[in-house]
Amino acid sequence: MLRKILFAILLIVLGVALYYNPNLKTILTGIAILLFGMVMLEEGFKVFTKGPLQTILKNATNKLYKSITAGALVTAFIQSSSLVSVITISFISAGLISLAGGLGLIFGANIGTTATAWLVAGFGLKIKISALAMPMLVFGVVFSFRKELTLKGIGNVLAGLGFFFLGIHYMKEGFDVFKDYIDLSQYAISGFLGVFVYTGLGIIITTVLQSSSATLALILTALSAGQIEYENALALAIGANVGTTITAVLGSLGSNSAGRRLALAHLIFNVSTGLATIILIYPLARLVNSIAELTDLAADNYTIKLAIFHTIFNVLGVLLMLPFIKKLERFLMRFFNEKTEVLDVSQPKYLNKAVLKFPGSAITSLLLESKYLYKKSIFKIVAHALNIHISDIKSKEKLNSIINRSNEDFEIDIEGLYYSKVKTIYGEIIKYASLVQSELNLSPKQIEAVTEIKIANRKMVEIIKDARELNKNITVVLNTENTHLQNEYDAYRKKLTKVLRVIYLFRTDNGNNESKYAIKLKELKAEAKASTRQSNKSIDRLIRKDLVSAEQASSLFNDYTNVNDMIKKLINVAELLYGKIDSILEENESDKKNT
Repeated sequence: MLRKILFAILLIVLGVALYYNPNLKTILTGIAILLFGMVMLEEGFKVFTKGPLQTILKNATNKLYKSITAGALVTAFIQSSSLVSVITISFISAGLISLAGGLGLIFGANIGTTATAWLVAGFGLKIKISALAMPMLVFGVVFSFRKELTLKGIGNVLAGLGFFFLGIHYMKEGFDVFKDYIDLSQYAISGFLGVFVYTGLGIIITTVLQSSSATLALILTALSAGQIEYENALALAIGANVGTTITAVLGSLGSNSAGRRLALAHLIFNVSTGLATIILIYPLARLVNSIAELTDLAADNYTIKLAIFHTIFNVLGVLLMLPFIKKLERFLMRFFNEKTEVLDVSQPKYLNKAVLKFPGSAITSLLLESKYLYKKSIFKIVAHALNIHISDIKSKEKLNSIINRSNEDFEIDIEGLYYSKVKTIYGEIIKYASLVQSELNLSPKQIEAVTEIKIANRKMVEIIKDARELNKNITVVLNTENTHLQNEYDAYRKKLTKVLRVIYLFRTDNGNNESKYAIKLKELKAEAKASTRQSNKSIDRLIRKDLVSAEQASSLFNDYTNVNDMIKKLINVAELLYGKIDSILEENESDKKNT
């Protein structure tokens, strides 16, 4: 909704501006070309640096200084703090990186975005940039039509840079023409009033353009043309930094609490930095003048001085926030407390639009969501279908003791639980899995992982249906005085409870395929397979001695097969979710590092 409002505002502003002053068309054309160039740059880098970029950001978050450095260098290289923010929110939503690591990346991205100011001020406004832009566009378009992803990525990057520089050229030309009609510098406001007014204007412009880099390019070109005063340009730059948080906030709207924590942290950081810079704006301006004198920079070279100011206040913001990062993290954890959000397994915990940006975060989220469903719903439904408490399964009490005292009917409505707790989330997992396979560029290992996740979820639904049928007969047996029949069903309950306990131990052992629990699961699955093919001698004996009716015998035989099928499926799902898929993803990461 907010995006639609911003888009409507942009259209209205453009229409009014062009109607009342057609001379703005060159400047606005330059802005449009520059923004299009930045979009192409993002698309190019998504392809060209997809593997390394995601690996760098994911692996550089174990130490704060590493995450800040990675955020700064990657942002400076790809010229997009927005892309870094989106990747970070996607990864943190999927649980791939910690909140502290995400904070470091965001802090670093703010430092990295200063590269745009240096690029425009030190290069874009000093030479005839259109002469360089044209060859970039030509080669960029040629490469972008290639089928190879790497060449297409290179083409988009070159074309993006070409449009970026061409946009600066048109903006510069536009301001040179525009000043013959209107001198915007006459609207300069001095003092702190001007600082607050122009900071607010910088926030508005960046919110509309959705890019602080584009706003900085606009400020620098206007400054070089003498259309704004240097003092007001400093305030506009502060506003641009604050306004860029809108991108992170919008990006977090489709994420979970982890993603929203990061977006709020981004907002707090940039607003705090902006307020501190406003307070210190005149001392910082004097510091810039001192640096200019020491480096023999011309006193009227305001574009370079703005780039220096922009760098100083972004670095200063990070230095000011570092002592409070732990407190900020604790505040965010309390502010977005998952317990207060009333997490319900019938609704996705890990799946959200933010994770669909990249294969790694998307597949990890699918796996985590499937594990959560298995742990919170399937496991519990099967246990309660047997009239067994989860706490008993997790305990070390002997199974015979548990079965003998667990003779209370839980009166579980498995059909109702399926529709209220499982069906919706199962549908969401399958939907997201299909979107991942159709919309993202997956490696063969990643395709295999998504396929296995879908298989695991289908088996979970089958387990619930099997549990429903078994529970009906267990409930009937509880009300019968036939001890022989009760003993048979108690044996079924014990068999399944044993499997559930070993699966629990396997899960809590982090799905270690070499553990004794993994070996035990394989043995139990083999026993279930063998049992399916063999006749149950105890049931045959009961029939021969006429200890059960024909109807009861039929139920026993059906449930005998049913129990063995449930065991195989329960173990298959556990092996897939906690063993095989994790291994596939680890192999995929290893393959990336070796290529």
